Amino acid sequence: MPKFVDAALRRQDVVEAAFRIIAADGLERVSLREVADEASLAVGSVRHYFASSDELLVHSFRVVVDRVIGRLSAADARLAGLVPGTAGHHHGVLALLGEFLPLDEARAVDACVWMAFKNAARIRPVLAAEADRSHRGVAAIVGRVVMDLGARGAAPDQQKLVIEAERLLATLDGLTMHALLQPEWMTAQMCRDVLDAHLAGLDSSGASPARSNAASH
Repeated sequence: MPKFVDAALRRQDVVEAAFRIIAADGLERVSLREVADEASLAVGSVRHYFASSDELLVHSFRVVVDRVIGRLSAADARLAGLVPGTAGHHHGVLALLGEFLPLDEARAVDACVWMAFKNAARIRPVLAAEADRSHRGVAAIVGRVVMDLGARGAAPDQQKLVIEAERLLATLDGLTMHALLQPEWMTAQMCRDVLDAHLAGLDSSGASPARSNAASH
């Protein structure tokens, strides 16, 4: 009797193999044959699930976008019940934004893969739609964070809020790239400290009440 193969699990195995290759050697090494070898599968088995390297890449990009946006969205939902300006909200914002950063091995792999795909999308049109979705997904969540912090004072300046959201997005991208390239210096703790300092400047009422001890959490 033939052995049953769960197609969804097998596709995920293939994607995880692609992620390991990207994290170790870059996107350029991803091919159906290389991924098959990494996943300990015959190349024909991989072709059963992905007809081409482009199809595998687009699906893999979609998976990492769903994974990162899913983590951010879950943290965003937990933040919804917290009051801006409180220590709990500050810690919640740090936790939310930390889901984007390479603060542990799993998130570092996701961040590396995310950045590789985003960079490749500049010259590979097949990846453009997912690159746009990834930016919009993160920008929407970051925008809500900035709105929460900016809405606590007088009527917020919408242009200023947009600028602050873009500044926070740039900070996240910069921290991610620096942490991936210089992990000995830009440690998880340093990422949290830099992010904490940045958030202090976003708080329209002044320094966050949790700023003095947030980095220890």
